[in-house]
Amino acid sequence: MAEHGTVEFGTATGVDYNDHLHMYRHFLSITKWVTVALVILLVLMALFLL
Repeated sequence: MAEHGTVEFGTATGVDYNDHLHMYRHFLSITKWVTVALVILLVLMALFLL
């Protein structure tokens, strides 16, 4: 069996933090608007289908 006594953290040299932050903010924005759209859809379904 291989020994894993030391922890090795890989360092990615191509990671751009600003690009990562930009994509994360877009992800949060899209998630927010999809949630709002689903809430509106559910309210409309409750009004017209019940």
